[in-house]
Amino acid sequence: MGSNLGLSDEKILALADYATSPLYSEVERITLEYADSMTITGREVSDEFFARLREFYNDDELVELTEIIAWENASSKFNRALRIPSQGLWKRQGDQ
Repeated sequence: MGSNLGLSDEKILALADYATSPLYSEVERITLEYADSMTITGREVSDEFFARLREFYNDDELVELTEIIAWENASSKFNRALRIPSQGLWKRQGDQ
């Protein structure tokens, strides 16, 4: 799916290293860190971090972003519990 949106395979493959990868912008890094904070059990979104998010997103955008992350987390848990496999929406270029 990401490659259909114009993301390079290189960037998708570097996702695990988003925090240090030069392929990701500052807003992408903070957004992905927010997703990690919401997703990883035991992590919190501190007031300081939330203030950093507000540098990039207004209230409506933060609500929408939070909803999208929460929805993806719920979908992932639902699919895992019911053993629903990946739809395989992303394939490396050349693997198609």
